[in-house]
Amino acid sequence: MKVVKFGGSSLASASQLEKVLHIVKSDAERRFVVVSAPGKRDDQDTKVTDALIKYYRQYIAGNDVSKEQNWIIKRYSDMVSELGLKSAIIEKISKSIISLATLPIENNEFLYDTFLAAGENNNAKLIAAYFNHNDIPARYVHPREAGLVVSSEPGNARILPSSYDKLEELIHSDEVLVIPGFFGVTQDGQICTFSRGGSDITGSIIAAGVKADVYENFTDVDGIFAAHPGIIHKPRSIAELTYREMRELAYAGFTVLHDEALLPAYRGKIPLVIKNTNNPEHPGTRIVHKHSEDHPPVVGIAGDSGFVSINMSKYLMNREVGFGRKALQILEDLNIGWEHMPTGIDDLSIILRERELTPIKEEEILRQLVQKAEVDYAEIEHDLSIIMIVGEKMKSHIGVTATATRALSDNKINIQMMSQGSSEVSIMFVVNKNQEKEAIRALYKAFFGSPESDE
Repeated sequence: MKVVKFGGSSLASASQLEKVLHIVKSDAERRFVVVSAPGKRDDQDTKVTDALIKYYRQYIAGNDVSKEQNWIIKRYSDMVSELGLKSAIIEKISKSIISLATLPIENNEFLYDTFLAAGENNNAKLIAAYFNHNDIPARYVHPREAGLVVSSEPGNARILPSSYDKLEELIHSDEVLVIPGFFGVTQDGQICTFSRGGSDITGSIIAAGVKADVYENFTDVDGIFAAHPGIIHKPRSIAELTYREMRELAYAGFTVLHDEALLPAYRGKIPLVIKNTNNPEHPGTRIVHKHSEDHPPVVGIAGDSGFVSINMSKYLMNREVGFGRKALQILEDLNIGWEHMPTGIDDLSIILRERELTPIKEEEILRQLVQKAEVDYAEIEHDLSIIMIVGEKMKSHIGVTATATRALSDNKINIQMMSQGSSEVSIMFVVNKNQEKEAIRALYKAFFGSPESDE
């Protein structure tokens, strides 16, 4: 039994939906289909979700919304006519889109979420109708009916543990169940959306709830690559990753899958496969709890910019009980989260996201470090990137760090800092953001060979 999720690019047009139909038809195990809102048909196109945001803004501003309504309805209508479906389905969708403009604006904290969710919700109705039209017994299931009950946090919903018992009942259906992604329903019956990557989260929750054998996530790429294709020409694809490896790569900039989406499937011990709607025969990338066979020590290299480092020095810092707590307390009092904390005997660096800081907060941090922590020296260093080399097998291989540092040294890349957790799943290098791409290329060549050799 499989749960299948299709992203926006897989559902953008009638021709894409035909591919989706073929994929679902080709495997009787694909019994649960989670769908996103229609994405862009080309670079100049608009996502349905973006059109709904525009519709929402016009509505709360008190402006005429007929233009926005008509654009969204036409988008669905074009697909309905191209697919040869009956007019009843577009009538349902039209009614749903128009009814959004009757919802109360005042004291309605879920209004924005309700608008946003309409993209996925109406697409699920369309796809269920399309499946039935093509001899796949299918049924649209609203998250309310499915039992997908979430916390009352607009834009950041979290699944309530009690939902899983209700979700398990879905396995008794003989039909293919088409479920809209991205949102759930609160205990009070309000529409509430997940954070970014929300449809991935829905798919993961459904997979855990029905105890699926596999959760297949269909996108527009052949799985996950060992490095970003925009930096490395034709990087090698990764056949298998563990959840821990994927989490590290997602943190460091891999955007194929939102890392929060992994959690329900991880806890439910459900293998996850990233596949390509446009190339379904490709095996894709399998994400598992434990590697099934021998793997190279490094599976992927990722980089992300937008980091700063708070650097401080104090003589005999290591002998001062509570120094680390004082430094972190300063950040906590200013509501600032931190990422990493490399240390020496008299030095401490705290790495955090640049977006956490403002000029005023920077001044305050430096002032309090001198006053409260009594440091000898403190500075804030900007424009840093984090490069991660990731692989669970690194801990059983000697010389991985030496290979990495040699590759960076040979390419005249200065390592500002270096950190490795006790799990040894990843090694982190901090470099100047201007050297991020060079660093990734150097590391890729060291561990995977020249990109050209893969052609």
